[in-house]
Amino acid sequence: MGKNDKKNGCFHVGRIFITHFGYAFVSVYGLEKDIFIPKNKTEQALGGDKVIVKIKKKNRLEGQVVYLLDIKKKYYLGTLSLAKTTSYGFVQADNNYINVDIFISEKNFNKAKNKDKVIVEWEKTSTQPNIIEILGVSGFQKTEISAILIEYGWPSRKVEIESKKIPEKISLEEIRLRRDLRSEITFTVDPFDAKDFDDALSLKKLGENTWEIGVHISDVSYYLIEGSLLDLEASKRATSIYFVDFVVPMLPKILSNHLCSLLPNSERLCFSAIFEINKKAKLLKSWFGKTIIKSYKRFTYAEVQEIIEKYSGTFFEEILILEKLAQKLRKERLDKGSINFNKSEIKFILDGHHNPKKICLKKNKMANFVIEEFMLLANKKVSEFVSIHVKKKLSTYIYRVHDKPNSEKLLVLKKIIKTLGYTINLRNRKTISYSMNSLLESVKNKPEENLIITFAMQAMSKAKYSTNNIGHYGLFFDYYSHFTSPIRRYSDIMAHRLLDIYLKNGKSPSKEIYEKKAEHCSSKEKIAYEVERVYIKYMQLKYIECIHGNEFEGIISGFNEFGISVELEISKAISKVEGIILLRNMKDDNYAFYPTKYRVIGEKYGRSYHLGQRVLVKVEEVNIEKRTINFQLKKNLNNEYNNNSSRK
Repeated sequence: MGKNDKKNGCFHVGRIFITHFGYAFVSVYGLEKDIFIPKNKTEQALGGDKVIVKIKKKNRLEGQVVYLLDIKKKYYLGTLSLAKTTSYGFVQADNNYINVDIFISEKNFNKAKNKDKVIVEWEKTSTQPNIIEILGVSGFQKTEISAILIEYGWPSRKVEIESKKIPEKISLEEIRLRRDLRSEITFTVDPFDAKDFDDALSLKKLGENTWEIGVHISDVSYYLIEGSLLDLEASKRATSIYFVDFVVPMLPKILSNHLCSLLPNSERLCFSAIFEINKKAKLLKSWFGKTIIKSYKRFTYAEVQEIIEKYSGTFFEEILILEKLAQKLRKERLDKGSINFNKSEIKFILDGHHNPKKICLKKNKMANFVIEEFMLLANKKVSEFVSIHVKKKLSTYIYRVHDKPNSEKLLVLKKIIKTLGYTINLRNRKTISYSMNSLLESVKNKPEENLIITFAMQAMSKAKYSTNNIGHYGLFFDYYSHFTSPIRRYSDIMAHRLLDIYLKNGKSPSKEIYEKKAEHCSSKEKIAYEVERVYIKYMQLKYIECIHGNEFEGIISGFNEFGISVELEISKAISKVEGIILLRNMKDDNYAFYPTKYRVIGEKYGRSYHLGQRVLVKVEEVNIEKRTINFQLKKNLNNEYNNNSSRK
């Protein structure tokens, strides 16, 4: 591809993605940015079509579709709306692959009714789209969950019968092969609503200032025989998916919630990392191997936090020692350059019908950090052991890698936060880490905290799985793997199997095969994240729908050519809900978006709206099918007005 190909009227081949506004983007391999396609230049292409695009404008990547390639039969999720005569209807697609309603003849309803969520089979050259499946009434929780799972290609459950054949009793022969830790003080710490417990901690005093700390991880690989039907299904899923009020597990429930779950007062098989550590949190010895344990107590994070704060409770001495050591480990990690992204999570309070009655933020406290530090330690040290201490050179392993951030993205971050009164030092890796942590600390408990954290995380590269170790930039670790959550991540099961091979002095497996498996796990992780994000949005929409017409204070969180994104500020009942103010609905002026200034500015009066600005908005429209919230701007709470020169 020539140096000036982007702007010389040449042709490109790529996949088209259509927004709900009607305009589109074509993704072309080799081009850093997608090609913008105006609404009337798509040549009736549907989302996902392979197209030929001609670049039309020289000053930016804008073009038009000139030919459709690779037109295949497609399936669309959407809601059926019947005409008054009921002889025909239209299906409004849920996603952005198509910007027109799909005409459905009555003979192709296949018993679907008005407002049903359906799957439509439609080949572009056909004039007769056909409803092939009915999921249920649109807007109902079960219907929407099914739609989200189907949309993102989640495989169906086919292995329940097979899982029931697994014997529950652990053989004496297996126990003899393992280190017996059933007498050690061991406990789990998880959220109050957790159903699967795949990690536990133990602590034993060795001397005046030394302790033996065990990080015990469920040995899922014992039950999941490689190549079996159960294993193949787990590898397909690669990860569990967590909805607000339930889980679609990677493993059958008999494994995830019972045989592999480290339930209290139950003997369980584990893969353990055992560390000898002194009062300065210096690691003296490490041991890795298969064990049998017994958890004596199931704690929630809230219970452990209360013990830390009150210095009393069950196993309080052990918990306080772990807390002091975790603080030292955490300080050392941050001092070395690990970035502290402590982003708050959304928490929904549900009523008896699983509908959201309140939305709030869940902040991590010291109890969370205690568990986090020892899981990080296990993940790091297992990876180091395989990479450094295993005698066989170039041993295949599954790493969790995180590349350095793109310099252009960091410069964009610096420009964005400058508009909010902050800065960051981009001189080198150390200064970036320290400066980033300083930035994150300075915005704590401020209205713009979540906004800044979001932009900072977007500037970072995405972590992924790979057999090619490049280290973990965000944690500042040279070696890092995922080892501690095999009930919900297939990558951890592979890490267990490989470690077991090396502990038995076995031969290193094919790196190429495991690299493909790593890529699959990364892909499925990305899908699961998107599914979870979409469902959170659905629950937010369900809540906002009930308070339609109410007014809220919010903070401007982003822009595009058509509108201003606003995130509602934290209140007693609501937080982190984002919607859009459409520019065409702002009647006091003609507003335009200025990307280099990160502002929307009125052409006539020069009124300006910028990132982080506080506004009062009214909930104007909630569309669950399209998963959108439209706000009406009521007031500029910053009362900021710029003159016309700010537009230049």
